[in-house]
Amino acid sequence: MKYGKTSIAITAAVILGATAVIAAPGQGRGKADTNGDGMVTKSEMLAAAATKFAKLDANSDGSVDSADRDAMVKKRFDKMDADGNGAITEAEFKAGHEARKAERQGEGRGHRGMRGGKHGGGKGMAMLRNADVNGDQAVSRDEFLAAAEARFAKADGNGDGNVTKEERKAMREKMREERGQGRPGRGES
Repeated sequence: MKYGKTSIAITAAVILGATAVIAAPGQGRGKADTNGDGMVTKSEMLAAAATKFAKLDANSDGSVDSADRDAMVKKRFDKMDADGNGAITEAEFKAGHEARKAERQGEGRGHRGMRGGKHGGGKGMAMLRNADVNGDQAVSRDEFLAAAEARFAKADGNGDGNVTKEERKAMREKMREERGQGRPGRGES
C-alpha cells in the first residue's frame, strides 16, 4: 500500500508538531518551557509532545492514522459548513479560509503553514518512514515520542539534557541548510 499525499501531509504535521515542541518552546502552540526559564528540559519536551499527540489522536486509539486524518477533515468541513446543510458554498469557503488564516496568524504562523513554510513537501515521505518505524502507516504514541526525543537529542548540542535558546537557533539554522540542499532555487539567499 502506498502513502497518499493526504497521509503524508497529516503525518508530516504530526512530526512537525513534535519538532515545534522543541523549536519554539514557550511560544505559540509548543509552550514546552513550562517554568519559563528560557530552556526546555527533556521532561518538559516529552510532556508537551504527549499533549500534542493526544490532540492529534482524534479517536483516542493510541495512534495517528488515516482515521484521525478523516476525523480532522470532517471537523474542518463541519466548521466551514456554517449552515450545516452538508455543502460548502463559495461564501462559506472564503469565510473558512479567512478564519483559518486569522487562526494561524494568532499562532505565530504565516499564511503558508508552520512558521511561514510549506507543509510536508518532499520531506514528508522521509519523515513518515522515519517515525513509522514498524511500517503500519500509523504513528503510535511511542513512535511519536521517540521521534520527539530524537529531535530533542539533535537540538541538545552539549548533551546536558536542556535545549537553550542558542541551541534552538542552531537547530533551526541546520534545518534551513538541510532543506536548501538538493533543491533547485532553495539554496542560500
